[in-house]
Amino acid sequence: MFRPCIDLHEGKVKQIVGVTLTGDPQTLRTNFVSDRPAEWYAALYKRDGLQGGHVVMLGPGNEAQARAALAAYPGGLQIGGGINPENACAWLDAGASHVIITSWLFPGGRFDPERLQAMVDAVGAQRLVLDLSCRFKGRYYHVVAERFQRFTDLVLNRETLDRLADSCAEFLVHAVDAEGLVRGIDEQLVHFLAEASPIPVTYAGGARSLSDLEMVTRIGRGRVDLTIGSALDIFGGTGVRYADCVEFNRRLKTSSGGALQDR
Repeated sequence: MFRPCIDLHEGKVKQIVGVTLTGDPQTLRTNFVSDRPAEWYAALYKRDGLQGGHVVMLGPGNEAQARAALAAYPGGLQIGGGINPENACAWLDAGASHVIITSWLFPGGRFDPERLQAMVDAVGAQRLVLDLSCRFKGRYYHVVAERFQRFTDLVLNRETLDRLADSCAEFLVHAVDAEGLVRGIDEQLVHFLAEASPIPVTYAGGARSLSDLEMVTRIGRGRVDLTIGSALDIFGGTGVRYADCVEFNRRLKTSSGGALQDR
């Protein structure tokens, strides 16, 4: 299935090449800056019945736009970026269906299971999404944090997914080296997620055509959904029409007899 997104940077909806989020404006590569506010996109997704999309705050200055998006589509969007046990419940109260957690779990780049338990205690596993966005290094995918810049000590393998699955409702995995490049998905990573993850996964990174959505749906066998960003026409792209993604989901739900409605 197609999952929508709203990426916020400096208070605007943007599409950015993930690996360039270094904090240096000279190296930042931005594919698209919208003249529409976040709530416009949220209202669009609500109108078309798209659930489980993620709003990601890439750095400070995005809270007002994030809250406006959640208010426009209460219960329909997840929220990530700077989430911790102290503010998580407030974001749920603001309308988020789930909170997405990543960098807070990795102080100094090391996975901290006590911090994960604190998040579970704060919101419950069923309202928590773990962001396991990764980059390939050596022979393995490693989870990265701090706007994709810091390699952590957590290797993304079957053991990791099995160990973390009881602590959350879903995984969100950006293939960071493909993010924003519109050169195609990381098929190896999608295959791995489909085979290894015991819970639903949303994959993001590199999608450039409707055939990528068809491929992820086929490979994922109902386990893996796809987010499309820079290739999408509502984000200035030319590779994929948003209307086609909406229709794809409708056909998929019809063919499954509505079994995917709550995904």
